[in-house]
Amino acid sequence: MNTKSSLAVKHLIAIAAIAVPFIAPPAFASDDAILAEARKVATTLPPKLIVALQDEIKKSGAEAAIPVCKDMAPKMAGEISQQTGWKIKRVSLKARNDARAIPDAWETAALEDFDKRAAAGEAPMKLEKGEKVGDEYRYVKALPVQSLCLNCHGPTEKLSPGIKAALGQHYPNDRATGYSEGQIRGVISVRKKL
Repeated sequence: MNTKSSLAVKHLIAIAAIAVPFIAPPAFASDDAILAEARKVATTLPPKLIVALQDEIKKSGAEAAIPVCKDMAPKMAGEISQQTGWKIKRVSLKARNDARAIPDAWETAALEDFDKRAAAGEAPMKLEKGEKVGDEYRYVKALPVQSLCLNCHGPTEKLSPGIKAALGQHYPNDRATGYSEGQIRGVISVRKKL
């Protein structure tokens, strides 16, 4: 290769090094934005649900608060979905409501991974996963059991007779008891077409 050819190649490499970042922006910038959006949507429901539960427990007791999770939470999720364009739901490996809370294969894999990671010492509150799956962006965030949740999700032998009766009435196939504070109860799952 002669000197002119060598200089031409060096110039082309230099121009490419400058131009490529402007021609093809890094994919992670877009991924970061969609992850932030998914995280924001997913973290909208739990605080609203906790406030509604606390209000109902103060007003009428823990037994009367069961319909908050059963009826109000899906309505709240529906409102958030309408406002944001993201589908949002709660799912668990130990579902209380088979009609709504059964995870699909992707959610199941994330829940199982979260359980392993929490058992290895990771903080459940920080566990999340977001990724592009086909033509959607999917995101899940762990829902650790809070002390308030133990009224209905704690060890069966510690549930009040009234709670046991109400759970039996509302959820005859209930598998969502036996938890202790901090364990992963399930996840908030959000998804959106790209």
